[in-house]
Order: sequence, then structure tokens, then C-alpha cells
Amino acid sequence: MIKNGLLLRSAVPVWALAAGAGFLSPLAWATGAAYGVALVLLTAWGLKQSGRGKFGPADWITFARAVLVGCAAELIADGGRPLWWLVGLVAVALAMDGFDGQVARRTGTASEFGARFDMEVDAFLILLLCVQVSRSLGLWVLAIGLMRYAFVAASWALPWLTAPLYPSMARKTVAAVQGVVLLVAVSGLLPWAVAFAVVVAALAALVWSFGRDTVWLARRRVAERRPVAVVQLPRRLHGPAWRGHNQAA
Repeated sequence: MIKNGLLLRSAVPVWALAAGAGFLSPLAWATGAAYGVALVLLTAWGLKQSGRGKFGPADWITFARAVLVGCAAELIADGGRPLWWLVGLVAVALAMDGFDGQVARRTGTASEFGARFDMEVDAFLILLLCVQVSRSLGLWVLAIGLMRYAFVAASWALPWLTAPLYPSMARKTVAAVQGVVLLVAVSGLLPWAVAFAVVVAALAALVWSFGRDTVWLARRRVAERRPVAVVQLPRRLHGPAWRGHNQAA
């Protein structure tokens, strides 16, 4: 048995992404090949960094989504295929999002690696959709896909941006809306003006979400760095009478 399931993790994307070699352009095939190599190497690196020996059940679901994202990348790079192929692949990938989290919780295999893996797959899928939508609406659409990567890059210079955030349903909703809005824009079901307005609204919501979290992190950093004043009490007030109610007398 191959350690860490490396053989299986390599064979699945190779088979899926190489399937298009016969009818996709050389650029599309090269895109798929590069993506497959990156997927295998980065997941192996992530497992090693996390100290885990293998994928959990939820990780395989995320991995399957990642392979679908790679196939979508091939179609976008090719640019000459019917849109329903791309829409179908992305729709399945989006529909599978959330299953991995449920499986991880039910099997007790939730991990930081799994959460990060899922996040990176989602982020790259959004970026790919932005590339496709930008062909009809303009390059400004790429701001949606690049915003998360810009935030990560900013955290290298400002480490306080990496602090844990509070749970937020609004943040989750805004993130989920991006994929749905971009998929609808890709499908061509909406008139150009309506698609433009909807994508602008999605971008505005994303800017608001990132802005709110950035302000919250900045305020938290200021609060943590603020010196705490030490009050010197009169000597006669020191003693058992000032103990808290949860302290032993």
C-alpha cells in the first residue's frame, strides 16, 4: 500500500484531467496537467505539515471537488467548448460544497488541514469563474476572485490579519452567494445588464464582508496592545474581603 494514498491521489486527477487530451487544445491540456501536479504536491505538503498520515473521509470529498475544479480550469483555458459543460461541472462542485464538512463532523475527523483544503478549493473555483465572467463583463470581475488572495498577501506584512475571526452567518452567506452569482453569470441566462448589476452587487457584498472583518481585527489588535492600568489599593483594603466569589477564602 502506498503511504498516504499517494498513488490514488495521483491516479485520480491524472485520469480525469488527461481524458480531455484528445479533444481539448494544447493550452487546456497543459493547464490541466499543471493543475493536477500542483494538486498532488500541495495536498502531500499539507498532510506533512499537519502531521497527518492520510486523507480522512471528508478530505476525499474535497479532493473529488478539486478534480472537478481542475476539469473546469481546462474548459475555461480551452474556451471553445459549449458553456453547459462548464456550468454542469461547476454546479456539481458547488453542490458538493458542505458535504465534506458534514462528513467530517459526523465521523469525528474534522481537522485544520481539511478546513484549509476546502477553503483553497473554493477560492480557486471562484477565481476561475471570475476569469470566465470577465470575458463578457470586463476585467474588474477578477477583483472578486483575487480579493481573498490579496487578503492573504496582506497578512504576510500584517500578521494580525491571521487572528481567528468570530463565527458569522453573514460572512458564510456572502461567500456562498459569490459562487452562485458567478455561475449564473457564466450560464448566460441573464441579460448582459442584469448580469452586470448582479455581479456588481456580489462584489460590493464581498468588499463589505472583508472590510468588516478587517476593521474588527484591527480593533482587536488595538485592544490587545492597549496597556492595562494597575490600580494600587489602600493597604487596609487588601485581604480576603476582596476575593472573588469563585475563589477560596
